[in-house]
Amino acid sequence: MPAESGGAAAGQAGQTVQSVEPVLEARGLVKRYGHVTALDGCDLELLPGEILAVIGDNGAGKSSLIKALSGALTPDSGELLLDGKAVRFHGPADARRAGIETVYQDLAVAPALDIASNLFLGREKRRKGVLGTVFRMLDRDRMQSEAAGHMAELKIGIRSMKQAVETLSGGQRQGVAVARSAAFARHVVIMDEPTAALGVKETGMVLDLIRQVRERGLPVVLISHDMPAVFDVADRVHVQRLGRRVAVVRPGEIEMSDAVAIMTGAAPGNLAAG
Repeated sequence: MPAESGGAAAGQAGQTVQSVEPVLEARGLVKRYGHVTALDGCDLELLPGEILAVIGDNGAGKSSLIKALSGALTPDSGELLLDGKAVRFHGPADARRAGIETVYQDLAVAPALDIASNLFLGREKRRKGVLGTVFRMLDRDRMQSEAAGHMAELKIGIRSMKQAVETLSGGQRQGVAVARSAAFARHVVIMDEPTAALGVKETGMVLDLIRQVRERGLPVVLISHDMPAVFDVADRVHVQRLGRRVAVVRPGEIEMSDAVAIMTGAAPGNLAAG
């Protein structure tokens, strides 16, 4: 199979040939919970500058895979590589320190706090000098200014950074969570079901946000059940079934119905061979 570059490598699982080094790679991940095997030798490659969608039926191991990538669980065996170097995360904080940010389905925002406070939640900026070091006073003006800049970079229209998040629409709340991740990620942004429970208009807004994140140079792992959204925004689609990758396909080279057939086991993974 010829090598492919950028975000365009595709082929049968385990047989993809790439001309660029993955930003994030999983090799042979295994995770068991008693007699249940959630990950069964799972592989994944995220290439620079791409949106890689991860799809799979319930019980396919998507959640366990994403938790492994984001540091929320430690695999029993297998390895993770970041920029070609082996890494081991003992918790989400390790992944964040490595430059991997995750937007979870529940968003993990504080509804009563304003937008700027949410963007810097856990990373608050303190005032200079004794006011910050001794009295630990927050530099709210700086946080609001920087928050406005981050939101503007992603073209998220918000009236004021002083608005409480609970006053925002679902799509705008998702925008706050995405902006927070994009602001601090250095390597990868992972998005878990970002369009769940959103209407058509707000789904379109979130897909535009995902493209904006990629245009800023950050590759994205997108987990979604929304197949039209996946085929709209993804460069490649990782198909997960029974704890392992069974195919990697490219929208435009395969019908959505065929991808679903591979996902459910109605068609073999080699249908996706490039």
